[in-house]
Amino acid sequence: MEVIIVLLPLALLLGGVFVAAFIWAAKKGQYDDLETPRFRMLLDDQNIIKKTTLSIKDMK
Repeated sequence: MEVIIVLLPLALLLGGVFVAAFIWAAKKGQYDDLETPRFRMLLDDQNIIKKTTLSIKDMK
């Protein structure tokens, strides 16, 4: 039973830290765009293709 005296406040403190970290991340805009990251690998390829096409056009 003595262990619960240590573990209960520790668990509450740890939970509070996680809630504070979540609120901080939400205020900083971490969760603003949930759609783009899954398409980012496709968008990066298109940006590289556009850059190389522009470079080739500039050489001519």
